[in-house]
Amino acid sequence: MSASLLVLDDEPLNLEIIGEYLSDTGYQLTFFEDPELAWKTLDARPYDFDVVVMDRMMPKLDGLSMLKRIKADARMKHLPVIMQTAAANPEQVSEGLAAGAHYYLTKPFRSEALLSIVRAALHDRARWADVSQRMANHSRAVLLLREAQFVLSTLDEAEAVAGLLALSAQDGETVAMGLAELLVNGIEHGNLGIDFQTKARLKSEESWLDEVQRRQALPENRDKRVSVSVRCDARVMKVVIADQGPGFEWQQFLTISPDRAFAPNGRGIAVSRQMAFADLSYRGNGNTVEVSFLLGEDVA
Repeated sequence: MSASLLVLDDEPLNLEIIGEYLSDTGYQLTFFEDPELAWKTLDARPYDFDVVVMDRMMPKLDGLSMLKRIKADARMKHLPVIMQTAAANPEQVSEGLAAGAHYYLTKPFRSEALLSIVRAALHDRARWADVSQRMANHSRAVLLLREAQFVLSTLDEAEAVAGLLALSAQDGETVAMGLAELLVNGIEHGNLGIDFQTKARLKSEESWLDEVQRRQALPENRDKRVSVSVRCDARVMKVVIADQGPGFEWQQFLTISPDRAFAPNGRGIAVSRQMAFADLSYRGNGNTVEVSFLLGEDVA
C-alpha cells in the first residue's frame, strides 16, 4: 500500500509544484488550501495519513499553530510533519523544531530535496509502526524485569530490544522510538563509522541499508557489538548503551541546530531527548549513553 500524504498550502501554485514533484512516486496525495479544513480532516481521520507537508505562513491558522495541534493530540503525536517555509532564520527554525517540526524545507526547494525529506519522514514513520507492532507482540512478563544485559549487532535486534524494554514504560511508543534511535546510532555510527555527511549521502541515494550491511560484513566489524545494561529502581528504568566505536562530538547533536534542520538525518538523538528522555547523558568520548524513564503504573 502506497504512502498517504496530506499537503497543505494556501497558495494553489505551491500545491501544483509539490504535486508535480511527487507525481511519479506512487504516493497518495490529498491537497488542502484551507488549514481549518485540513485540521478537520486530520481530526476525523487521524490514522489515514503517513506524513503531513505544510506551509508555515498561512491565514486563519498558521503552520506553527497547526503543528502544535497535531503534536498535542495523542493520536497524531508520532505523525511526521514537514514544514515548508520561507521563514528560515535560526529563531523561526528553532521555534518550529521545539514544536515538533523535525523535517524542514526552505522555499523555493528542488524536487530532490522534497523527495529526500519525504523519504526520511516515511522511514521514521515506518520504524515507529514496526516498533509499535513489536511491542504489541511481546510478552507482558517484561514488567517483572529488574536487571538485564543485552548484546546486539543488527538493526533488527536494535528494534526488538527497544520494543521489549519500552513495554514497561508509561509512554511506551515514545520510549521505544527513543531507544531505537540510540541503539541504531550505536550500530551505524559507533561501530560502523557512518558519520552525518555519509549518512545524508546514502539516504539521498537510497543505499543506507545496503551500506550498513556491507560494513557489518567487513572483517574488522564482524565482532563489534552494542551492549545494553538495564536496571529498574523504584519506578524508574535506567538504560546504559555502549558501542565499540571511537566516540563522537555528541554535544552538537543534543539539539537540532537550525543549520542541520533541513537535512534528512541527524535528528535522532535530539528528538529522543526532546520527546522520550529528559534525562539523557553521554559519557566520556560519546560511545556510552545513559537514559532513564518512568515505568508504567502496573509495575510493582
